[in-house]
Amino acid sequence: MNATPGSARQVIAVPTIPIVADQGLFSIEVYPQRHKLVVMMHQRPFKTYPVAVGELETPTPVGEYKIVYKGKDWGASFGPRWLGLNVPWGAYGIHGTNKPHSIGQHLSHGCIRMRNRDVEELFDMIPVGTKVVIFGHVLGDPNHEPRSLAQGLAGADVQLIQTRLRSAGYYKGVCNGKFQSSTTIAVRKFQRDQGLQQDGVVSPKVYERLGLIE
Repeated sequence: MNATPGSARQVIAVPTIPIVADQGLFSIEVYPQRHKLVVMMHQRPFKTYPVAVGELETPTPVGEYKIVYKGKDWGASFGPRWLGLNVPWGAYGIHGTNKPHSIGQHLSHGCIRMRNRDVEELFDMIPVGTKVVIFGHVLGDPNHEPRSLAQGLAGADVQLIQTRLRSAGYYKGVCNGKFQSSTTIAVRKFQRDQGLQQDGVVSPKVYERLGLIE
């Protein structure tokens, strides 16, 4: 569900989730809108690489994560190296590509693609446990309405909805970013108490009542 830039609702600022403590010499910052990955050393820029990131329908997950494993030669589409992130709702990572023309564009399924020579350099430099911050708004492109959420979807926006519903006493499950039946039940209970249609879908009205847009 998209809107023209002039008609989009104002998205309320919310913190990225989850929060990961700084550890070690290096950290990584990713700026999807600028297709840029920055290696920080002692909290100062050390090395910058161009990257490809997720399409609008399959966005790169905004938030704070860490490298939890490293692998080699997973297949041509992943290039020679893979650095896996601890995103709770799916398998996301930083990896190479057999489509170098995609670098600098929104063309992945959510992972962060690098040129193969760059990811090999990063792989040798960055240890497991390194903090990775992916910048952007957790609800997506500020020039568009946040996407409607329903059972079967996943993402940082789902995790944020779960967190808000849990704080309000409606959701008792794990805030893992996976929209399953327990989240649907919680949304319906919230909709009932708010006098909204009880369809279990997180619509713009639900976002508004949760204080996430205005």
